[in-house]
Amino acid sequence: MHLYLPAFGQLLLFIIELFMLVILIFFFAHWFLSLFVHTFFLHRYASHQMYTTSKTGERMFYFLTWFMQGSSFLVPRAYAIMHRMHHTFSDTEQDPHSPHFFKDIVDMMKHTYVIYDNFNTNQVQPDPQFTKEFIPVWDSLDRFGNNVITRVSFGLAYTAFYVAFAPSYWWFLLLPIHFFMGPIHGAIVNWCGHKYGYRNYNCPDHSVNTTPWGVLMMGELFQNNHHKDGTNPNFARKWFEFDLTFQVMKIMHVLRIIRLKPIAERGH
Repeated sequence: MHLYLPAFGQLLLFIIELFMLVILIFFFAHWFLSLFVHTFFLHRYASHQMYTTSKTGERMFYFLTWFMQGSSFLVPRAYAIMHRMHHTFSDTEQDPHSPHFFKDIVDMMKHTYVIYDNFNTNQVQPDPQFTKEFIPVWDSLDRFGNNVITRVSFGLAYTAFYVAFAPSYWWFLLLPIHFFMGPIHGAIVNWCGHKYGYRNYNCPDHSVNTTPWGVLMMGELFQNNHHKDGTNPNFARKWFEFDLTFQVMKIMHVLRIIRLKPIAERGH
């Protein structure tokens, strides 16, 4: 009987390591897929119209944005309005999320949420300059995705996955990141991208590039480059800067899934 104990221990260790791998794959898949739709659809399409796509393509990307962000879905219209404000008023008191007017990142995101929610619920009407350019809207999906029941359902699904595969309760500490994935991405970009890093361009704001995290954030932390030229879909400039999202966009352009616009044609 004792002869089987080492084999049983090895099998148990293998199962634990397998479950750890499953959780890590799930976490990073959610992180990067959510981040991709954030930068690709919410930022570079809804806010800046850096490319065009068919109505079917737009609806597909809209749906994927909701599905990948899940419990932290950001409604494109409210996001786009707020982001356009950010570019117009960058690092001034009218900027919705400049880190230079808040004591910490939590305080900044509370302020950001109030502005976002006011636009999302139409409690505050935005300045017409921020809505005159095209913004994709899918009212039925917005209502469904922004519903408390839908958000909680996603949260329960994430939790159920961890219940099934997490080898210990310590792994449950990752769940809040799943729950608030979209805002967490925004917080990292808006706080770090205007405080920590280097500048390629002397912009009138405090935007900076943060490397190597600019690579890991799929180009979003090359904020100084982006604020210098908000119409350019490639956020990288130097040889050591790499914008993964733009590389994917180039492939999608070749495949005619999207059509990258000439820089002169882009707004904002």
